[in-house]
Amino acid sequence: MTTYDDRASLADLTTTAERVRRSVESVIEGKPEVVRLSLTVLLAEGHLLIEDVPGVGKTMLAKTLARSIDCSVRRIQFTPDLLPSDVTGVSIFDQQRRDFEFKPGAIFAQIVIGDEINRASPKTQSALLESMEERQVTVDGQTYELPSPFMVVATQNPVEMEGTYPLPEAQRDRFMARVSMGYPSAEAELQMLDVHGSASPLDDLQPVAHAHDVLKLIDAVRTVHVADAVRRYAVDLVAATRTHPDLRLGASPRATLHLVRAAKASAALSGREYVLPDDLQALAAPVLAHRLLPTAQAQLNRRTAEQVVQEILQRTPVPASGPSAGPSAGPLYGQQPGARRL
Repeated sequence: MTTYDDRASLADLTTTAERVRRSVESVIEGKPEVVRLSLTVLLAEGHLLIEDVPGVGKTMLAKTLARSIDCSVRRIQFTPDLLPSDVTGVSIFDQQRRDFEFKPGAIFAQIVIGDEINRASPKTQSALLESMEERQVTVDGQTYELPSPFMVVATQNPVEMEGTYPLPEAQRDRFMARVSMGYPSAEAELQMLDVHGSASPLDDLQPVAHAHDVLKLIDAVRTVHVADAVRRYAVDLVAATRTHPDLRLGASPRATLHLVRAAKASAALSGREYVLPDDLQALAAPVLAHRLLPTAQAQLNRRTAEQVVQEILQRTPVPASGPSAGPSAGPLYGQQPGARRL
């Protein structure tokens, strides 16, 4: 595996990430934080769940991110009649060869767009579990590796719930982060009318990075340093969700792993070789909230999972000053002077 030991190499690779960010923002107006989170999940080898009302650009974001990178792309329109074999593939008997031949399904792509994922049956939704976690598909006892990089970007509409099948906890836990687009500002919506009014901006969008560039970025993210105190902070944040009185289901150990991976990607995007507590704080809600189940009383009190995460951030002690976390670290386990603390 390629490693990057000097800051210049990391800076060169973040330049590539910056090109992808600008490309996506040329289509998705006024949502820089959403674009950054999407790129963070890609570089952290995770999957993204985009959940919001109709017409705010969920599918457009997924398609723009996919088109900005020269990767293979497949779109799956999840409907009630979609079968698991449509996703994973199926073995078909070849009359001439007198043997079974595997026909890959739509999951065999580097960027997979799952549109309205909650409209498919639970049986079809479960077809994604193995591929999202292990990056492979098993059909008729044979295991097939998926291409790399591999990312699932799924969308769902939380308002129109008739005829839908809510994602089970095991499925939601596979997604590294959940993001809501939200309505654009008036200025962004006016600019959208100029850009999208005559033609789709996707028609002229060209790839600004290749698959091997993304793999190099992923390798760079893996080398980002996480101090022991910062790792303990991540564990404390996740553990607090398991004992909070407003939650009947806390975050899993997979959530801890996803939180740290996302923080490493965020640090790399910022040009840093080490993770700050700020990285964990900024990503706690997107990474943890969709995995949490509030109690019935909390729902009656209209307490959301995001509010609970913010409360946990306020209560959990931030790592105090201590010894250096590494050759590039600052005085606070890698934290720079003046960094935000709760």
